[in-house]
Amino acid sequence: MKRILKPVTYVLATLYFLVDAAFMAIAKPISGWLARHVVLRRLRVWIRSLRPYPSLALFSVPVIILEPVKPVAAYLAATGQMVSSVVTLIVGELLKLVLVERLFSLTRDKLMKIPAFLWAYTKFREAKAWLEATEAWQAIRAISKAARQYVSEMKKSAAVAFRRS
Repeated sequence: MKRILKPVTYVLATLYFLVDAAFMAIAKPISGWLARHVVLRRLRVWIRSLRPYPSLALFSVPVIILEPVKPVAAYLAATGQMVSSVVTLIVGELLKLVLVERLFSLTRDKLMKIPAFLWAYTKFREAKAWLEATEAWQAIRAISKAARQYVSEMKKSAAVAFRRS
């Protein structure tokens, strides 16, 4: 059983990390920009004024609306519409991640007052900590770090070569 689980863990950790890194690398800056955006100040005040259960309802909206994007993208891919599939998946996932991240950061304290949410969030954090502690996750992190360092060095070399010419 252990022999079967180890490769599966590597594959799952790889997929999780790649999807998470790809989308969060883009979603975090967008979310940060939204957090600083002056036009949304009144909306942030209103969201923060909500009580715990209305906060949960609001937090659930982007997930409920945007989670079906994955099967829609799969359907588009299955029908040969690859570009539409990829665009649908990327836009839908980024939009969902940005909205969920922003709403969570604005309502975290209220959401943690709901026992079921606190329990689920604690289990999520434990599962994430377990996954990040696996050999597979550590290997993927090391490969990712090496790739980022390589790309950074290539950019520096290209910049130096460009200045010389």
